[in-house]
Amino acid sequence: MDLAVALTGLDDRPWAALHHAYGSAEDVPAVLRALTDDDSEAAGAALHELYGTIWHQGTVYPATVEAVPFLARLAVAGCRSAEVLVLLGCIAESDDAHEVARGACRGAVAAQLPLLLPLLDAGDAQVRQAAAWVAGHTAARERTWSALERRWAEEREPVVRAELLAAMVRLDPGASAGAATAALDPAGPAELRIAAVLACLDAGLPWGAAHREALLSVLPADDLVSERFDQDRREPLQAVVDALVRRDTDEEREAAFGLLEAALASTEPAVRTEAVWAADHACMISRAAPGRLLPRLAPLLDDTSSAPGALRLLGKIAGHAGATTDGALPDALADALARLAADVAADTADSALAVLVTVAPERAARLLAADLPHRPRALAVAAGAWGTGAADGATLPLEPRLLDAVRRRLADPDVRGNEPIHLTLLLASWGARAGAAVPELLQALPRVPLAGPKALVALCPADGRVRESVEDRLREAARKGPQEGRLAAAHALYELTGDAAPLRTAVRARLAGRGHDVRDAARCSEQLGLDGAELVPHLRAALSDPAQPRTTPRLDADVELAEALWRITGETTEAVRILDTVLAESDGPWFNWTGVRAARLAARLGPAARPLRPALERMLATRLHAPACALALVAIGVEEELRRTLADPVLDAAEHNADPDTALEALLSLGGSHLTGEHLDRLAVLADGDRRVVNSGLEDRIIHADERLRAQARAALAALAAGAESTCGIPSGRPK
Repeated sequence: MDLAVALTGLDDRPWAALHHAYGSAEDVPAVLRALTDDDSEAAGAALHELYGTIWHQGTVYPATVEAVPFLARLAVAGCRSAEVLVLLGCIAESDDAHEVARGACRGAVAAQLPLLLPLLDAGDAQVRQAAAWVAGHTAARERTWSALERRWAEEREPVVRAELLAAMVRLDPGASAGAATAALDPAGPAELRIAAVLACLDAGLPWGAAHREALLSVLPADDLVSERFDQDRREPLQAVVDALVRRDTDEEREAAFGLLEAALASTEPAVRTEAVWAADHACMISRAAPGRLLPRLAPLLDDTSSAPGALRLLGKIAGHAGATTDGALPDALADALARLAADVAADTADSALAVLVTVAPERAARLLAADLPHRPRALAVAAGAWGTGAADGATLPLEPRLLDAVRRRLADPDVRGNEPIHLTLLLASWGARAGAAVPELLQALPRVPLAGPKALVALCPADGRVRESVEDRLREAARKGPQEGRLAAAHALYELTGDAAPLRTAVRARLAGRGHDVRDAARCSEQLGLDGAELVPHLRAALSDPAQPRTTPRLDADVELAEALWRITGETTEAVRILDTVLAESDGPWFNWTGVRAARLAARLGPAARPLRPALERMLATRLHAPACALALVAIGVEEELRRTLADPVLDAAEHNADPDTALEALLSLGGSHLTGEHLDRLAVLADGDRRVVNSGLEDRIIHADERLRAQARAALAALAAGAESTCGIPSGRPK
């Protein structure tokens, strides 16, 4: 096909009326023409542009549907055929559609199969591979199967055969099972064997010895899939472990752990490195994985290639009951960490010490004191400022040499960035016992304007000259210190002395700022009570105008202002009115956590928030908002009929990691009498199921957050099961 023919009718389409990720699609014709440019760099830039507009991070748009026929013809015409086919496959794969019917883009690609399927016989192996990739994502089994099956019988290139097998399994897992099993043949190429292992899993076949042997025989396997198009499977061992664990059976979970143990014990460094990454992933999705794999990590600490990954994993799991029976590390592992941490020349010393802070704080304190300037990660963990498994605010014991080291660093004016903040947080955790460091903290206050005032409150003695010095410096900082720290200084002074005047002044100044400034000021004013009465006009003036477009920070600030006005005046009517205007924005694209905060305030207002009931009931349909809205509806005092419907959306939210903490709170507020046996069974899975509930957030905090949620779910289950048994006669054998 000639390129001119491929683009026939391009300007006849209504591009200006269509949209892609960045608005009007009127630029798409020019980009498609640029794709045909003889200048390789210009054509490559055009392809990159298409990935950013009509397939933006996996999302497809109305313009995508219109672009598909032209892309298909360009591929047939030989215009960067393999690359364009890969883009078409990605478009067909997408289930994330924006302003276009779900599946419309896949259907558009499938409509081009008469043009595309002949490319399975192209002379270029990469084009044949890409054609298989496209066909496998069209969901058009009847139109593609015979062509794929014929090509499978004829193809000899391992990577193309691997892509053909994957495509066939996507289209018809049952019909492909035989081909996948046959491809496990030890005599076959490694690229095909690893594809066969994955295909067998995708086909739903039981895991067996042949699969295990095939996988272990090709490790390290990352390079074997480097030419494949499936970005989600660039780490085959991790992909296999993920698939086995997600089957959620004891037998296949055991198979996954067995694979990892064998790979972690390999004599090949590259295999061990892959295994550590896969083990890390296993621990992120399986609650049983840390306890099973922890003993296998100690030998890896002596291997320079595996140690960084092993330490990263240890930082996530150490100190949790899920890792061992009591949350402690085996002695051999703790000793290995201490050896690494003591080696000042080792690149991994800081990471090793960071883990030791969590699991052996007494040993860690001495080591941190010896080399504090070169241990930023360990210091951050000790200060409770880094998510490596330590509980928020967890600290080291106060060790005199460490206190001296902290004071020396804090007194050095050249120490800047995060370190002074972490030093300050560590001092605050020690409280008055670290009072000797007050002079250094006062000196460093301009470098720690937010953390410093709170730490001074913690360290300050009850009376005497030191206390007078602290009060004087805080008063000065509130008046003319760094702008970002004046509110914190005034709040600290209020905590120490009860003098509300500086805090009122700082609040008034901050209320004139932007969204987050207003939010912080309102939050501080809440604590003033009657002492904040003169702030009421300023708080009202800071409210946003509902008639104007409002940003998320402004809506968040309005929620805090509503609470501040309620706390200061004792009147609920105004707070409810403000919340009503905030909840009216619940359909906005960025409302998310703003809705949670607004609903939680409604819960605190109790029956006075009854006018908000329609909005709260409407928001129950949004998974993230359901727990807080249910909590508010219970607090408002809705009738029994509605109360009995709330457990389902709340549990659904918790199961999908949508504000699960509030979900447990909402379930407790409902009480056991409003939960059925099925509800309690679902809660039992949250508490004791193997699959982690928390699966997003800061990577180093996910396991910690899930273990905390697990403990809370167990406590809630015990309380609710007891209540349900007493009112509904639920059998006492239910898990507690």
